Amino acid sequence: MNDSEDSLSQILKGTITDIMPHRDLVIEAVHDLVKDEIKKYIRQKLDEDPELKQEIKDAVNEYLTAKVSEVNATLRLAKAGAKLGLDLIPEHLRAEVTKDIARLLEKEIGDILEKSM
Repeated sequence: MNDSEDSLSQILKGTITDIMPHRDLVIEAVHDLVKDEIKKYIRQKLDEDPELKQEIKDAVNEYLTAKVSEVNATLRLAKAGAKLGLDLIPEHLRAEVTKDIARLLEKEIGDILEKSM
């Protein structure tokens, strides 16, 4: 292959690579349109059956409540685990480790609050 053929090959490869992201964008847009049509169809069917719509709302509410309970239980387990961990630390190191944990928790909680606002 001579230099001009090699250059032409490189140009064509670059052009094809440039086109690819646009093709993906079009596919993604069409995918979103199909999802929107499916959502419209589902909403229409739910509007036709208020009892089913309420059942789904109740189930979603129950699901979210269960997730909050799960997070609460996880936090309680973490707290109990931390207490156990502190009890296992020798007395002369306990105060220092407790301060380090308190600083870490303070920083993490501050980051969480900052992100939520």
